[in-house]
Amino acid sequence: MSPQFWWFITRASGIVAWLMLTASVIWGIVLSTKAFPDQRRPVWLLAVHRWLGGLTLSFVAIHLVALLADSYVEFTVADLAIPYSTDWKPGAVALGVFGLWLLVVVELTSLAMRRLPRKFWRAVHLSSYVAFWLTAMHAAFAGSDRTSGLYQLTAAASIVAVAWALMYRVANRRAVRRAARLVSA
Repeated sequence: MSPQFWWFITRASGIVAWLMLTASVIWGIVLSTKAFPDQRRPVWLLAVHRWLGGLTLSFVAIHLVALLADSYVEFTVADLAIPYSTDWKPGAVALGVFGLWLLVVVELTSLAMRRLPRKFWRAVHLSSYVAFWLTAMHAAFAGSDRTSGLYQLTAAASIVAVAWALMYRVANRRAVRRAARLVSA
């Protein structure tokens, strides 16, 4: 086994986790905006959204285990769970820790969605956008692949896709509100 095995796993799992988060956020927007109405099957769309969220957390877990196993930077569990507790790029790592905790809260509240007030669940669920941006900044400041052309292209595409989808959601939501007001007037 290569001495860099855990480092490769760390890098790959971090990138895949971010791509899964990107897909989950975009899929959630498709689900919430009723985009592509001719092809909609809401139960299937929700199942895929949940699956993508679960994959995101699974790859984040692999990322964390690989960081603990790698000997290049000696991370402890506290370094990976408590913001600013590491000496290695504390700000960049803290962004990842904050993103991690937000993702955990989003996932846990999603699992308990039926038992929570809808407004509370929605407010927590919307923080997944913040988790995406925290993760993007974590990757930009802590990631060792940030100088790779392929990584930069992939990161730019992810950021543009989520930004576009978010703008679509905001624009679509306003149009739905206006139509509802006109109907009720």
